[in-house]
Amino acid sequence: MTLIKSISGIRGTIGGKPGEALTPVDIVKFTAAFGKILLQKTGNNKIVVGRDARLSGGMVSNLVIGTLQSIGADVVNLGLSTTPTVELAVPMEKAAGGIILTASHNPGQWNALKLLNSQGEFISDEEGKQVLALGESLGFDFAEVQELGGERLDDSYLQKHIEAVLDLPLVDVDAIRGANFKIAVDAVNSTGGIFIPALLEALGVKTIYKINCEPDGHFPHNPEPLKEHLTDLSRAVVDNGADLGIAVDPDVDRLVFMMEDGELFGEEYTLVAVADYILARTKGNTVSNLSSTRALRDVTEKHGGEYFAAAVGEVNVVAKMKEVNAVIGGEGNGGVIYPDSHYGRDALVGVAIFLSHLAKLGKPVSAYRAELPAYYMSKNKITLTPSLDIDALLQKMGEKYAHERCTTIDGLKIDFAEEWVHLRKSNTEPIIRIYSEAPTQERADTIAQQIVHEIEDIIKH
Repeated sequence: MTLIKSISGIRGTIGGKPGEALTPVDIVKFTAAFGKILLQKTGNNKIVVGRDARLSGGMVSNLVIGTLQSIGADVVNLGLSTTPTVELAVPMEKAAGGIILTASHNPGQWNALKLLNSQGEFISDEEGKQVLALGESLGFDFAEVQELGGERLDDSYLQKHIEAVLDLPLVDVDAIRGANFKIAVDAVNSTGGIFIPALLEALGVKTIYKINCEPDGHFPHNPEPLKEHLTDLSRAVVDNGADLGIAVDPDVDRLVFMMEDGELFGEEYTLVAVADYILARTKGNTVSNLSSTRALRDVTEKHGGEYFAAAVGEVNVVAKMKEVNAVIGGEGNGGVIYPDSHYGRDALVGVAIFLSHLAKLGKPVSAYRAELPAYYMSKNKITLTPSLDIDALLQKMGEKYAHERCTTIDGLKIDFAEEWVHLRKSNTEPIIRIYSEAPTQERADTIAQQIVHEIEDIIKH
């Protein structure tokens, strides 16, 4: 059993002992701590809660809502929702903050509390540490009976989210409707099965092939939207002659596309394509995390902008975007952050902008993909052991490659002339991630394996 407390929230497997997994005890104490801090900081007792469709969602939601009421908070319960929808709802409701109950791309035995401030953005690392400290100390009182909070169910935010997307000036509904797209959708039986088809219909898409769109929480495959998990989508696209396939993760903040030939567009290229469209119409800078493709830098510079890198984690990307006034940013895992909408990864925004782009291009997705800068990525990982000193390991690797350009704001990134490697401890799993990118897949795989072997040698000795 696993419990991970990081900048990405409080995440763990369901079941087991308190402190070793995401048990009811852990859910209650950290929810109460977060709620108390929000109430004290803002003087506002309204908090928004929404969840994805995973099997533990109802149980976790009941605990979270009851706990918030027990400290005197009034809960706006969105029920089955998405991460970006809750992010939009918090400022619309003028709430003190929000909690999204989702373990994102993690398998079904996981769940998590993702914590939002009053702007609907993820809380900072420092704020997260305050929540953890208060939760562990249990240094708070619960409300007396006359001061208990209430609960309001609100299912209006599906439509409000869609309307907010349609209102974006760069979303061209007429062009999308005129393109008469045929689109297949794989929503891994979570809330994307509700939200993505509804958005497509609002955009004028008449032919939608739904697979794994029943939000019952029974994930039919690993919920991370990677090529090896999307064979059903590939088959649906090819068999139906669809123009495009769309896949999202359980909480709908990651977005990947399947080309008309059944091949993946590439999760790294979701943000690249969206940025290509936006930068052609809005001059400005871009941001992605250190583990994202160089193609975004190339596209940004093509349009006269400047590219900046941030540490991995949405809150870090958002902070950098605000610092450099980026017009578009996100993460190479299919996360699109468009400030004209809100500062959060939003698959609905990504879908609408990409379809606007595709409709205006008037060419197959694969033809457009061939025009983008060509890079190939290798993604590897090493499972952590309790005794492994990661900081010492990364320091040794940094010393080994001191003659190259190294960045240490988030693990260790080694930039070579034509390729790069990024080593970092995951925020969401007990692993070290090893990402590499190069002009060919063979070279990306080779350099990744070289680094893996060097790490293994250091661990052995």
